[in-house]
This record gives sequence, C-alpha cells and structure tokens, in this order.
Amino acid sequence: MVNRVKTGAVIGLNAYEVWVETDVINSLPAFSIVGLPDTAITEARDRVKSAIKNSGYTFPSRKLVVNLAPADLKKAGSAFDLPIAVGILIEEEVLTQDQTQDYAFVGELSLDGIIRPATGVLPLVLGLKESGIKNVIVPYQNAKEAGLIEGINVYGAKHLVDVVGHFTENRIPKTEVDARKYLQESRDEDYPFDFKDVKGQKKAKKALEIAAAGGHNVLMIGSPGSGKTLMAKCFPSILPPLELEEALELTKIYSVSGLLKEDEPLVTKRSFRSVHHTASANGIIGGGSNPKPGEITLAHRGVLFLDEMVEFPRQVLEVLRQPLEDGEISISRALHSVKYPAKFILLGAMNPCPCGYFGDKEKDCSCSDFQISRYLSRLSGPLLDRIDLQIDVPRLTPTELINYNKEEETSETIRKRVVKARKIQVERYKNDGILTNSELTSKLIKKYCQVDEQSKQILKAAAIKFQLSGRRYDRVLKLARTIADLNESENITAIHLTQALQYKMFNIEEYGK
Repeated sequence: MVNRVKTGAVIGLNAYEVWVETDVINSLPAFSIVGLPDTAITEARDRVKSAIKNSGYTFPSRKLVVNLAPADLKKAGSAFDLPIAVGILIEEEVLTQDQTQDYAFVGELSLDGIIRPATGVLPLVLGLKESGIKNVIVPYQNAKEAGLIEGINVYGAKHLVDVVGHFTENRIPKTEVDARKYLQESRDEDYPFDFKDVKGQKKAKKALEIAAAGGHNVLMIGSPGSGKTLMAKCFPSILPPLELEEALELTKIYSVSGLLKEDEPLVTKRSFRSVHHTASANGIIGGGSNPKPGEITLAHRGVLFLDEMVEFPRQVLEVLRQPLEDGEISISRALHSVKYPAKFILLGAMNPCPCGYFGDKEKDCSCSDFQISRYLSRLSGPLLDRIDLQIDVPRLTPTELINYNKEEETSETIRKRVVKARKIQVERYKNDGILTNSELTSKLIKKYCQVDEQSKQILKAAAIKFQLSGRRYDRVLKLARTIADLNESENITAIHLTQALQYKMFNIEEYGK
C-alpha cells in the first residue's frame, strides 16, 4: 500500500506542496528516491536508515521506493529527511496514515535521529498554510521562526522519537510567536556610529537625510579622508524602524539564505550590506544552479554600500541597472527562473580621480585629464541616471578640523524627522501598494507630484540646461516630493524643486571649480 506524507519545497521565496510517497515492494532490499531529487536528498537514504534504526525502530527489509511528487518539480536540500522517515514509519506501522494526514513535516535528520535545522522554513510554512495545511512539525531550532505565521499550528521537535511520541503519547507543545509584539520589543536603537561624530559636511548630511526619508540612491564623491565611509556607516542610524510587513519579507529572504539566527526568529533591523569591490556579478545579484539571493536582495528594504564604487568592474556595476529600476531581480536557469525582491538604497562612495585629490583645496591632483576622464567613465550614464543624489564631499582643512567645536546634530534627532516623513508616505500610499517616494511609478508621479506653473518653468529650464532624460526628470520630481514631506508640505513648491535640482548629474567639467 502506498502511503503519503506532506511536506514542501521552496523555489526562490515561493513554497510548493510536495507529497512524499512511500511503497515497499517484494524484492531484494534496496532504497531508491525518485522525483527530481538533488544530491542532498539522494544521500538521505543513508541518513534516514541510520536515524530510524538508532531511534529504536525497524527498517523495511524489502525494496523501498520513495517518490517526491510532483515529479517535474526540482527538489533541493536536506529538509526532506523527516517526511521520508515518517513515511517509512507508517510502512512499518509505527504510525498510521490517519494520524499524520493533517500534518506536514520539515527537517534534516542526523544519524542518531536528532532533527537538525533547515533553511527556508518561514516561506515554506507560509506556503503550506496557503495550501490548506493545518499543522506542521519543524526542527526545534526553527520553531520560533515558523511560529511567526498565524493560522497554522507549529510544533518544534528535537528528535525523531519526539515526532512519534507526538502522535502516540507525549504531544509536543505548540509554538506561537506574536510577530508584532516581538518586533516592538526587539527594536534596538543603539547604533555603533552616530552623525554627531561627523564634523561639518552639512550638505552631505542633508542629502543622506533626504535619501533615508524617501528611499533614494546616493553617490558621494570626495577626496580621501573627507568622511564618506564614516557617514555611510552612520546612515543606518537614521533609517526608520522596520514595519511588520517589511520585517517578515526580509526574514523570508534571510531564512532562505540560511542567515537567520536561531535566537532571532524575526529580522528587526534594516540590513546594511557593505560589498568589497572584488565581488562577482553573481555574488551581488544572486545565482547558482539552485538560485540563491545575492547582496541586492539581502539589502532589501535596507542599504547596499559600495565603497570605492569605481573600483568595481564595469560589468558588475551594470547588473545593478535593472534591479534599481524595477525593485526586483529575475534569475533565469534552464529548468526554471526565480524572482527576488531588491528594493534597496544604493549608497556609493568614490574618489574624483585615481590619486583622489582632483578639486581638493589643500592638495594638488597629480592626474592628467585623460586619467580622470577614464576613471570616471567606469560609471555609465544609465547607471548615474538611476542615482538621485550625487554630492560633493570636500575635506575639512587641517585648521577647520583642529578648531572645529560645533556640537553636531545627533542621529536620533535626524531619525525623528525621517520617521515623520516616512509615516506621511505610508499613509499617502496605503492603497497603492508602495511605501516610499522612490517607488512611485509614472502614473503615480502624475497623481502625487503635481507642481504649479512657476515650478513647471523651473523644470523646463533645468531639462534644457542639464539635458534631463525622462527617467531623471521623474526622479527629480520624486526627490522634490520627499523634500516636501520632510518639510511637512502637502504640495511641492518651487523651493522644494530647486533643492532637488541641486543634486543634478555629476559633471566632470564643473567638478572642483
């Protein structure tokens, strides 16, 4: 008789219901697994057999066939060990089909029957719930993560014996986690870097405040020692706290990537991913035979920081163009393609030339015009078109640095203004499916970024002078919308628009003058 046990498979961030079918055939002892399993699942034959025997149960002495249905869906990972073991225990009459029919099982088995944690449990349990599953048994270490999902009973098991006991004598306690309460209690506003420690750079700080408020991309250009990297490290301290929807979305990503901590079932802080310039294109956008999230997805709803941005290979930078525009990345493979969200703030820092001192007030540049031009050309026009704020970050002179005694504004003070602006945006776009001004589409720009006649004339003059592309034109309006929100203004005025236009495209001919 064929027995069936429910589990699931995760492809990208989407989960699909999978049936583990087991059948014992009158033939010489053998154990085969079919249904497009990967190497980790194929190796489950030895893990499951040892786990069952070492847990005190018998293993079939005839040929055992396990089918993972649907057979045309690629299965990957070791989380199929537990459902396979449960199916075999049903064959051996340790458990019955009636006992397990309302349950799904997830987990890897060690040789002695201990259930090890798995990756992607949160999206998997969410998918199982949507397919009608009422109960799920997961590894004990993943129980809190799975318990974030409402509407499904989650049980965390430590050993195969615990799973059997759940249906026979000792039920496993149900795990429930109030996600909203956990998020509120776990918010940590103690940041290692604070803007109060950054001397001067008023314009750069204002630009970063605008970027944080509207989710805009920033490029900082300046000499070595001007404070670009320090301000980038301070940037997370002014970002608003995660909303529950954002936290759950980010937790799904980190769960699939295997980066979720056991004692932190929910990601409670916006991510700040600092990438070295030796990173590959696949490392940034994601990839692999079973595509995994890259740095742009791990930075979702947070920050991707590229220090020394022009040192990245041009082909690596160019792969950022599509996700910066669409807010997602599609990775195609022969058998399937997956989509990962990638709504991140790109924060770049670079020197203006190879020696770093072009335009510096204190030190002369030793580079030729050709060297400077070739250096800056590594950033293409289409990529720069997608960066809303491009700012000059000049060094303080030694005298200014030594004699500087002004008390700077703290990150907490800046963050309060950012949070207030974000709340305005959340309320405004509650029926539009977006959270920030940077996500506005052309249709929504026409609706929410109306300007008066004076502002139209300013825009017209700017479009001619700076040769603004259609994309850049829209981004100026979105930037002005954010500046207006920071000033708690319902309408975009000429002042807001003029300020937005100050952050025009970087022009080498004007830089340093």
